[in-house]
Amino acid sequence: MRHKIALVGAGASVNNHLAALKALDDRIDLVAAVDVHAERLRAVCEENAIAHCYTSLTEMLEAESPELVILVTPPATHKSLILECLEAGASVWCEKPLVASLADFDAIDAAERRAGRYVSTVFQWRFGSASKHLKNLIERGVLGRPLVGVCNTLWYRDQMYYNSPWHGKWQTATGGPTMTLGIHLMDLFLWLMGDWDEVQAMTGTLDRAIEVEDISTVLVRFAGGALGTIINSALSPRQESMMRLDFQRATVEVITLYRHNNQNWRFTQPPAIENAEVSAAWNELVENVAGNHEAQLRDLLDSLERGERPLVSGAEARRILEFTASLYKAAATRQPVKRGEITPDDPFYFSMNGAAITGEMTV
Repeated sequence: MRHKIALVGAGASVNNHLAALKALDDRIDLVAAVDVHAERLRAVCEENAIAHCYTSLTEMLEAESPELVILVTPPATHKSLILECLEAGASVWCEKPLVASLADFDAIDAAERRAGRYVSTVFQWRFGSASKHLKNLIERGVLGRPLVGVCNTLWYRDQMYYNSPWHGKWQTATGGPTMTLGIHLMDLFLWLMGDWDEVQAMTGTLDRAIEVEDISTVLVRFAGGALGTIINSALSPRQESMMRLDFQRATVEVITLYRHNNQNWRFTQPPAIENAEVSAAWNELVENVAGNHEAQLRDLLDSLERGERPLVSGAEARRILEFTASLYKAAATRQPVKRGEITPDDPFYFSMNGAAITGEMTV
């Protein structure tokens, strides 16, 4: 089965998507590309043999009627573009962060149900073979209960990075490294550890001339009782992405930077708790699929063919947005925030800095 796909956005982030599309070219027809910058768009289309190029999303949707639109544009544009795609009958695969607020998400969720189409977020870390294998072991109870979690996105972005037209501003970026960098690993962390119950946090703008934070630190209590810590940093010269999960019977960790495969994961059982059956279960991991855009796009196409909701959509996509909104509220108020606390009468329902109603910068 072949799928008609259109690509919206021709900036630097599009390269990962183009690589994924090329890898799956036996399943897709890339019918068009869209960007408001005509010269940049022309270069991408010529380099990738994309026949139809548009500077208007509306014109593209009317002319091409794609089944799936891949959205690779700045965060502040996502909501309006997604709504237009849904109304035109297209499903959407959108770069993170999906939208700027829970209010935006709930508006898209309602439009999604009306259209009978799906909106999925780019969270490719979930789709590596090791991530999926670990999730399966957790669900089967092989490792015992999760007890302790550490999730650190320690990246480095200099001032030049934040001098771009949209980075570093609440209105256009929706947040700092919490929303634009660490959200990938945090999504994987929350998916593996299970439902979270309470968050406490601190944020700071320590070394970049920006509106948003350049670091956030978090304490989180999970519904099952486990405790975790999270750091999202744009200030760390030796860059690293590290997640460690301590279960009753083993420790599982991944250390990498922007993507992972099986070689980036480590399974440990100290002699005192060594269990041959648990080790054997981990060693069932044979397939080595990287957690990248190709892996998620393949899974997304499979879901569309089955008529099923893609994995990172609906409630699965809302989880991380509620968590980040709660994180920012906890940092601003210096009070713990419980899951479900942010409702439509809360300013943090409308923006990550709580400014949409009050008009004041609270973080």
